[in-house]
Amino acid sequence: MSDYDDAKYECPCGYVYDPAEGDYERGVMPATAFGDLPADWVCPLCGSEKQYFERVD
Repeated sequence: MSDYDDAKYECPCGYVYDPAEGDYERGVMPATAFGDLPADWVCPLCGSEKQYFERVD
């Protein structure tokens, strides 16, 4: 069992942020929960801000 929130979040454009993968190109290491992303992080595909993402169950 992980000790971090491993929930995935989906952008309206279809991009899914997976904390197990992180976002290497933007300096986000694997095992970074969505809630721990930098405040200025945006969708790598369309540029949407975090507020527009929805949790994927």
